Amino acid sequence: MSCYSRSIAASVALLASLVVAPSLARAHFQEIIPSVDIVPEQGDRTVTVGLVFTHPFEGGPVMEMGQPVQFGVLADGKKTDLKAALVKKPIEGKTAFEASYQIKAPGDYIFYVEPAPYWEPAEQKYIVHLSKVVVDFGSGEGWDRLVGLPVEIEPLVRPYGLWTGNQFRGIVRKNGKPVPFAEIEVEWVNDGSVKAPSDPFVTQIVKANAQGEFSYAMPRAGWWGFAALTEGDKPIKGPDGKPAKVEVGGLIWVKAVDMK
Repeated sequence: MSCYSRSIAASVALLASLVVAPSLARAHFQEIIPSVDIVPEQGDRTVTVGLVFTHPFEGGPVMEMGQPVQFGVLADGKKTDLKAALVKKPIEGKTAFEASYQIKAPGDYIFYVEPAPYWEPAEQKYIVHLSKVVVDFGSGEGWDRLVGLPVEIEPLVRPYGLWTGNQFRGIVRKNGKPVPFAEIEVEWVNDGSVKAPSDPFVTQIVKANAQGEFSYAMPRAGWWGFAALTEGDKPIKGPDGKPAKVEVGGLIWVKAVDMK
């Protein structure tokens, strides 16, 4: 199920639960979720990518997105700017985006986005989540290439064709260098079928080792977001005109599939 086509009923149910027991650990995630992660050999090769800034496990609320600074795809070592393909697709009255891309040749296609900085008044800081996802079409090669984002997760496990329960591993990099003991937030895109028994179950927390490496075994089918959070090198002027901190996250999205 794509991020922009979730059922209204699931969202209502999840939001209702928040009213009763508000989360103390609500994490922001910039979703970049494709309609397929593995393009079939026969049939339509159009991939639709949804961009939503939200809280995946809780099903919302959705936050307003500004026009992305960059949105593109890396394939065969070449980047293609896809900003012109973005179309606004409001969700819950907030701006989200969608883009379609036609796959023409075998390869691994890494879609990525640098969103506009988002001001989070509750934390008095800006949030910039540099997110990516890999889509394969008859290749199996190129999935570990780096886009070159300031903060980025380098996958050590092929990020598609994964069974539920498989372990995903990666290296957190900032300006190309591993980030020792980086903190990674992990969330599942909830389809409304799971209710967390308490707040710590909503966002899983993983700490990288001294080489910036981390791992996590995905216990349920669906899309999983891995967000490595770092502090930005330069502040941005806040709404009050004073310098404000910037949270710069490197995100990767990975899909797990049940073995049947």
